[in-house]
Amino acid sequence: MYLKIPTILILLTFSFVSFAQVGGNSIYDFINLPNSARVSSLGGNNISLNDNDLNLPFYNPSLLTDSMHHQAVMNFSNYFAGINYGYASFAHKYNDYGVFAAGIQYVNYGSFRETDETGQELGNFKSSEYNFNLMWAKPVLDSMFTVGANLKTVYSEMYQFYSSALLLDAGITYHLPKWQMNAALVVKNAGFQLKAYHSGNREPMPFDIQVGLTKKLKHAPIRFSFTIHNMLKPDMTYELQNADTSSKKSEFLVISDKVLRHVIIGVELLPVKNFFLNIGYNHQRRMELQIETRPYLSGISWGFGFKISKFRFSYGRARYHLAGATNNFSVGMNIDDFYKRAVVTE
Repeated sequence: MYLKIPTILILLTFSFVSFAQVGGNSIYDFINLPNSARVSSLGGNNISLNDNDLNLPFYNPSLLTDSMHHQAVMNFSNYFAGINYGYASFAHKYNDYGVFAAGIQYVNYGSFRETDETGQELGNFKSSEYNFNLMWAKPVLDSMFTVGANLKTVYSEMYQFYSSALLLDAGITYHLPKWQMNAALVVKNAGFQLKAYHSGNREPMPFDIQVGLTKKLKHAPIRFSFTIHNMLKPDMTYELQNADTSSKKSEFLVISDKVLRHVIIGVELLPVKNFFLNIGYNHQRRMELQIETRPYLSGISWGFGFKISKFRFSYGRARYHLAGATNNFSVGMNIDDFYKRAVVTE
């Protein structure tokens, strides 16, 4: 019976592949922004890190576990050009039905001046987008596997234009505690528009298939993560039509570059309990946004996290371009830690 659940979820997501059009652009890309400071510091995406953090199931719903019962998390990110976004979630375990979590993601693009064709100001307007999600996960086959799903209701407001969509993530995680390793597969953002910005003009969703692996070294407090994304688009390079081809790269370098554009690498250092240091590398981000003469730290991210009393804090900083970087802040807690159950004595 349990095996039918992930099968149905995966088949359902593949039924929407026709909407993906991975060769072109897509809308609602804000749902792929790294909400968690921890994930941001690990390169911007991670689907296999299983560490009792309610922020992680947003990237792979099968990472939702019983240990997250009554956890609450809040995130805030300071993006570019006055844009900011955030995410909040709460989890609850329902007996034998599995673990559920509800969350909301938002992005605020700020305030804009509205003018007519002559430049005369008519007023101001704002633009924003929201993602309301409901997650579920349950262990199967003696907890060797965990399956999960994330149903997303997306709403977008752009000036006088509105749009909404229904999307689904489906994930499965394979746990190997003896090897301190997890492997994961996620089908993301399969779905369709409920309401298009323009009637009759339906646009493609940010559909993606990803795989990931996280491994902790046996005799060292270091954990490595590898996430492979955009598996439906083998070549993610972008070339200018009038680019100078006089200095061509070797075939090996070209192939290596194309492969690495799909890979995000994250490393966690765990020197003591309740504290971690992170560093990540996103090759696609580096190749798209670096300045050739001054690549600097484009594509590099770092951060740290710690627990004080009942609260967990984390910070992540990701360098996108020579001109700037993003700052991500996260705080988490377990509601049960704030009250003590009465002890009945006879």
